[in-house]
Amino acid sequence: MQDVLTRTAPLYDRVRRVIPPAEWAVFADDIDAILELKRTRNAVILAHNYQTPEIFHCVADIVGDSLLLAREAQTVEADVIVMAGVHFMAETAKLLNPTKRVLMPDMRAGCSLADSITAADVRLLRQRYPGVPVVTYVNTSAAVKAESDVCCTSGNAKRIVESLGSDTVIMIPDEYLAQNIANETGIRMITWAGHCEVHERFTPEEIRRLRVEHPGIVVLAHPECPPEVVAEADFAGSTAGMQEFVASGKASRVVLITECSMSDNLAVLHPEVEFIRPCNLCPHMKRITLPALRHSLETMGTEIMIEEHLAVRARQAVERMLAL
Repeated sequence: MQDVLTRTAPLYDRVRRVIPPAEWAVFADDIDAILELKRTRNAVILAHNYQTPEIFHCVADIVGDSLLLAREAQTVEADVIVMAGVHFMAETAKLLNPTKRVLMPDMRAGCSLADSITAADVRLLRQRYPGVPVVTYVNTSAAVKAESDVCCTSGNAKRIVESLGSDTVIMIPDEYLAQNIANETGIRMITWAGHCEVHERFTPEEIRRLRVEHPGIVVLAHPECPPEVVAEADFAGSTAGMQEFVASGKASRVVLITECSMSDNLAVLHPEVEFIRPCNLCPHMKRITLPALRHSLETMGTEIMIEEHLAVRARQAVERMLAL
């Protein structure tokens, strides 16, 4: 065990402000094994911003929001991609890398937004609103993407919607994201009643209470939050947008109205900033653990497979997004 702790000591130096020594003693063996397995399997790990620090800072090769992961997935030269995220992200990586092996460490790591809508639902929307373009959030299954015109993320949704040149857009499945984009653009949005189970729990009252308890705090909100929550914030943007805001040095004390591991990961990078943490956890993201990643690399499971007739159409929607 001492050899493992010695080998992983430089990694612990990165995260010692957010991971106590007792926890690191538990993590170190899996981290050491994962690093060796990545070498022997010629694998890379893609990790979303909501992953815990021991994954995000210690075993991941590419980190970021869903847009960055979608872009970077196309550039990897490894034979194997392991997704430290949720199921739709692994599917997106597979769509963009059809010849590579894409592994999902825990197939139960889903998404309330992706689960809220089916391909049949999209077809019915098209029948009801013929000719109206369909913009689908990446937090959806490949089958839903295949029924769409173009995908978007929270970071590029406004740009994607405005690029269509239409005064009406079907934007699915996140109702709040669509409402927030409608408020920004003035474009009529036909929405779907899908919500993120993390962001829908934030309230305007909570934001106002935080301002009273922490005078001078700067509030950064994710656009998956209800519009009345976004209206209370000082800044609204994707996780990448939040990261850029923190890095800009505009605030020394912030609260991120999003999944709470984001604050832990940014605290590692910005020790000069004080993070107030209202902790809403994503139960799906938290299914991805070091033991799960290790087991996935050891067994090469579970591999993501997408039927070709779906993959071709879904890939087009994602590639249109990336082209914009």
